[in-house]
Amino acid sequence: MSQNSNDCMLALELGKLIDDHRGADVVVMDMRSLNFWTDFFIIATVTSDTHLSGLERHIKEFVREKGLEILRHSSRPKKNTAAPSADLNSGEWRLLDLGGTVIHLMTAGVRSFFELERLWSAAPLIYQSVATDGKTGDGVPRTRSAGTHSSKSS
Repeated sequence: MSQNSNDCMLALELGKLIDDHRGADVVVMDMRSLNFWTDFFIIATVTSDTHLSGLERHIKEFVREKGLEILRHSSRPKKNTAAPSADLNSGEWRLLDLGGTVIHLMTAGVRSFFELERLWSAAPLIYQSVATDGKTGDGVPRTRSAGTHSSKSS
């Protein structure tokens, strides 16, 4: 298996792990054709500080079990402001950089404000926990053509 296949499988496993631990609207985006600094983005919504901390703990355990390391970890307590903070270090947005995969754990407000999926809409979507129409998805890995969304019809 090539390194690219291993990196893709790792990103999919992490996406599923976050989904299994109730990360909301989990997506894994293939960034390889769009930049040189990472291969995959994983984006998920968290519901509280406790949820954020719990997800981070599960991710760290997974990374340790795989013999990997987190290269950069950005986190700081929430600021008391009405608007979402643009600071990646706030408690509203936790970033875990594994090199080939960057994980964004965000509150709903911060996620809707920054719209990373829209910013990087050319990236193929290889995993999605919830369909774009808001219906519950099945968490099955899938492919999205650049700039389009796929959803499973019922």
